[in-house]
Amino acid sequence: MRTESYIALLRAVNIGPRNKIAMADLRDLVAALGFADPRTLVNSGNVVFSGAVRSSSAIERQLEAAAKERLKLETVVMVRTRTEWARLVASNPFRDEAVRDPGHLLALLLKDSVAPARVKALQSAIVGRERVGGDRGHVYAVYPDGVGRSKLTLAVIEKHLGVPATGRNWNTVLRLKELACG
Repeated sequence: MRTESYIALLRAVNIGPRNKIAMADLRDLVAALGFADPRTLVNSGNVVFSGAVRSSSAIERQLEAAAKERLKLETVVMVRTRTEWARLVASNPFRDEAVRDPGHLLALLLKDSVAPARVKALQSAIVGRERVGGDRGHVYAVYPDGVGRSKLTLAVIEKHLGVPATGRNWNTVLRLKELACG
């Protein structure tokens, strides 16, 4: 049986008083579903694991259902294979920012693919110095003045793209690549 390494990102966990999950519980959940070697990174719902080759969307549905049933946690999960993650890193259009200021560069994983016109609509909605770019399954956003003060919020991003999204800063993106790809 062929196996694959996967990266799963849980959306909006451990932010504020809602959707709390201990990373040990997340690792236990992934292991209970039959996946091997679950490893978490930071406390924001990032988990790397391996298992039989399956579609990312099937694993997303399985993790979402199990989190709701076993942990009483309603969240959206985005899953990518190690190959897809390596492609996400390689496709970054903001290479200078990735080196100069990786904490202000976010990779936003999208639940579903979006048309390029949706990314253009998002670009048009920017009122600050932020910049966005990307392709169908993920978008990159540069926040030169920081994410916390930006008007380019996740709600604005999701409104213009029309799909759920979750973001991680570039430092986390690279650390997850190391965990999944070696």
